[in-house]
Amino acid sequence: MSIKRALVSVSDKQGIVDFCRELSALGVEIISTGGTSTLLAKEGVPVIGISDVTGFPEIMDGRVKTLHPAVHSGLLAVRDNEEHTRQMQELGLDYIDLVVVNLYPFAETIAKPDVSYEEAIENIDIGGPTMLRSAAKNHAFVSVVVDAADYAKVLEEVRAGGDTTLETRKRLAAKVFRHTAAYDALISDYLANVTGEPLPERYTVTYEKIQDLRYGENPHQKAAFYRKPLAAQDTLTSAEQLHGKELSYNNINDANAALQIVKEFEEPAVVAVKHMNPCGVGVGASVYEAYQKAYNADPTSIFGGIVAANRIIDADTANMLKDIFLEIVLAPGFTEEALEILTKKKNIRLLKLGNLSTAAARKSSFVVTSIEGGMVVQESDVHSVNPEELQVVTNRKPTEEELKQLLFGWKVVKHVKSNAIVLAADDMTVGVGAGQMNRVGAAKIAIEQAGEKAKGSVLASDAFFPMGDTLEMAAKAGITAVIQPGGSIKDEESIKVANEYGIAMVFTGVRHFKH
Repeated sequence: MSIKRALVSVSDKQGIVDFCRELSALGVEIISTGGTSTLLAKEGVPVIGISDVTGFPEIMDGRVKTLHPAVHSGLLAVRDNEEHTRQMQELGLDYIDLVVVNLYPFAETIAKPDVSYEEAIENIDIGGPTMLRSAAKNHAFVSVVVDAADYAKVLEEVRAGGDTTLETRKRLAAKVFRHTAAYDALISDYLANVTGEPLPERYTVTYEKIQDLRYGENPHQKAAFYRKPLAAQDTLTSAEQLHGKELSYNNINDANAALQIVKEFEEPAVVAVKHMNPCGVGVGASVYEAYQKAYNADPTSIFGGIVAANRIIDADTANMLKDIFLEIVLAPGFTEEALEILTKKKNIRLLKLGNLSTAAARKSSFVVTSIEGGMVVQESDVHSVNPEELQVVTNRKPTEEELKQLLFGWKVVKHVKSNAIVLAADDMTVGVGAGQMNRVGAAKIAIEQAGEKAKGSVLASDAFFPMGDTLEMAAKAGITAVIQPGGSIKDEESIKVANEYGIAMVFTGVRHFKH
């Protein structure tokens, strides 16, 4: 066997001229279509038009050109099947030994902000996937290339032996089916959203590999980092790494947790995260002030943590950041002076990520969580409370300052693992209780962490109080106001305790469980 005829039809023409010129020099006949054929001919590469093979013109604006027996017989014929060989000879058909195809740019088309539905549909490739699938199915005899990165390998093997190896053809075929599956998944997702069916009877997702990771959550676990096609620019998958060694599995999860919290705030904010829970959150008039508050919230836990800011890191802030060990600093940017300071630390990772002061514009997306044997899918929790919709349920209303701190605490507690309690004062967290099996336990941790700072602070709870014991504990610690969802059958018990101690309490009507 040897490659004698190749069918080439590409949307992305990177490297295609040199590849085909080399194939032609090796004696391979090139068949091509439309714009690819025009380009090859212009560059002096001998090329046969697809109509000369099919005996039929390209019609309907190019919608129908390769959907023809002369093409697919040449791709699907089993070379060592005598009946197939006889039929090919009787019909005067020739084999096609190599297919080089990439598809209409559907992803790039729907990424355009003003794309019309009609334009999107027109960029759904039909003939391309069909040729790819035919060739990949018959990979015992046919080589198929969908990725320009494979051109060099194919040329190397053709030069050496006239054909690719079976091992290579299997690998290329597998890549084809991954490629067409991803292409179809993207179309399916687009149409599901257009038709208002975000959770259809079959849920298909596709992701593109960013990089292999050294290991997963622990050294004995394999892992890789993937991104969703068309991911928003304010997501971690769009970050540019400016300095430091490659991200680890745990780095990625922690950095994403920090990013989701810092995006809650319009004002300058800094978030410190350890093990996907915030250990310190602060807002201020500047990123410098916000970092001071985030650091002072828990100077112990921030060590070895992840820091995210929603403003550009300046030199003053960088000088504080350099004084402790941090895994990652993530921000919309760094001044030249800040970069000079921070890049002196070899192991710190610096990530640059667009404009993060977008809390008011956050949109819901869908989050996929894997379980053994399946997955669960839900809308992301982008709910933000409207202060005017808060229900004051106690005799005393919160003061203006208390209300400000309650809203701050509420933005943070939604990102803390349940059961969750957050204490806040002076635009910073002073205590965080995370991931406890009961709410009293979470409150106890937050209050103990706050120490003297608990007095005069406010408390945010991610879910309602099933009884008044947490309020009793809060009152004894000197907490003055509480924000919680409400909705327990024992709400009146909690309200009674709050009234007894003069605590102001408001209900949001919305809970924020996080598992």
